[in-house]
Amino acid sequence: MPASPSTARAINDRLALGLLQERGPLTAGQLKQLTGLSRPTVADLVERLTAAGLVRVVGESGAARRGPNARLYGIVADGAFLAALDVRTDGVVVLVADLVGRVLAEASVPVDGGAGTGPAVERVVAAVERAAKEAGAERLHTVGIGAPGLIDPATGDLRDSAGLPAWHRSLAAALQERLPGARITVENETNLAALAEQREGAARDRDTFVLLWLGHGTGAAVVLDGVLRRGASGGTGEIGFLPVPGTSSLPSATDCGGGFHALAGAAAVLSLAAAHGLPTPAVVDGPSAAGVVRAAVRNASAAGGTATEGRPGKAPAGERAGRGAAEPGGGPVPVPGAGPSAAETGPGAGEGVAGRAPGGGAGARFLAAEGGPGSRDVVVGRSTGAAGAGFVAGVEPPARGSSADEGVPVRAGRDGARSVSPPDRQPAGAGDAGARFLAALADGVAVGAASVVAVLDPGCVVLGGEVGRAGGEVLAGLVAERLARLSPLPTEVRAGGLGGSAVLRGALLTARDRAQDELWSGRQSRP
Repeated sequence: MPASPSTARAINDRLALGLLQERGPLTAGQLKQLTGLSRPTVADLVERLTAAGLVRVVGESGAARRGPNARLYGIVADGAFLAALDVRTDGVVVLVADLVGRVLAEASVPVDGGAGTGPAVERVVAAVERAAKEAGAERLHTVGIGAPGLIDPATGDLRDSAGLPAWHRSLAAALQERLPGARITVENETNLAALAEQREGAARDRDTFVLLWLGHGTGAAVVLDGVLRRGASGGTGEIGFLPVPGTSSLPSATDCGGGFHALAGAAAVLSLAAAHGLPTPAVVDGPSAAGVVRAAVRNASAAGGTATEGRPGKAPAGERAGRGAAEPGGGPVPVPGAGPSAAETGPGAGEGVAGRAPGGGAGARFLAAEGGPGSRDVVVGRSTGAAGAGFVAGVEPPARGSSADEGVPVRAGRDGARSVSPPDRQPAGAGDAGARFLAALADGVAVGAASVVAVLDPGCVVLGGEVGRAGGEVLAGLVAERLARLSPLPTEVRAGGLGGSAVLRGALLTARDRAQDELWSGRQSRP
């Protein structure tokens, strides 16, 4: 049955708006070419969207050719303003953006652990209002919130969770009261990280994958056939409670200490590093663990002659640094001092770019069933780090302040804790110790990943969070090699491209999608 004229117009309008969002300003001729619609149909939809206040002329194209210049049409970016919040245990990161996602203002709000619910909520809400004013937004259309804990699938509210501050659950209602007319959306932080990795990070080409969050704690987000799965109670991905071998006890309904969290949480990572003789900070949080992992990768890779953190090096035989998949003949890459299992398969050395994630920003692809190294380019957009400062390609900026150790950066954790990053200079033999530490860490991560793979068969596991990004393609390769021995199911293991910033980016994408859906569906002119 053919679509009615009004339905056809709505479909065409959404198609054109989507192209303008994805590609930026376009001429009517370019819209005709990209949509396959006739010239009169494109002219009608442009006129209709302009009259509705959704698009406007933003420039001209074709100055080099003869004849009149073609008008460039773009989305009216200031047609709505959005806010995104990354809620942590003792603080919130806020950003305000326009309708196309361009960040206009940012803020980082610490919240004292001893503050009551009322003062804590008031401080966060006031910061959102200040950021909106700084951005020139008279009102906010949509607010996306990323928070730890479970989201009730029936109500969309954050459920009461032991160990999380009470003000977390009161924040959405307070924002709704102070921002009348704004649409407030709350989502689990790991789910938002998966959305960001799928849209802008390491899983852009995947409709089915699992993001394994490795940071202060552990978690997982499950995307099957393009749909984020939450479960009957909103608890899909609570992998910290997964019973696994290698722990001293079993987890309980109120304590994940005996579950996968005990193998891959920040405390476990730092304890493992100390056991291998590596320097570790006193503060236990995601950035602290990430700093130790990053230093181990750097030293182990330097000892093995590979390229990390944007420094070019020699690629394995049969593989071109930083260029697509490995060519036939590429052999395994040994990791010095890691023992037989770690030496069987390792990461490819990608050609790096300064300021990108370890491995040159190429979210390396490892096929666990084949054990072969490879690489894929990952293009990561602008995001916001722990201190709220803008940065490119997921590089975590240092928090404001300094440590007692001169020249050692201080970083703010997802739970607001501050930690001292390990020094760049490591003692003699640090490369071997780092390699052994990474091999042991990969053992634990692979145990949890294998359990998820056995149940879901996702075909791809992304190592997200601060630790996953810090480990980069090196850790991804080691986990892939172990996963190949534990599971018969072919599974790629990829390094996350966004790290800890993925939560805030996912919150912004969610807010933008909701605002655009409503505006694009409700403001088109009727004939």
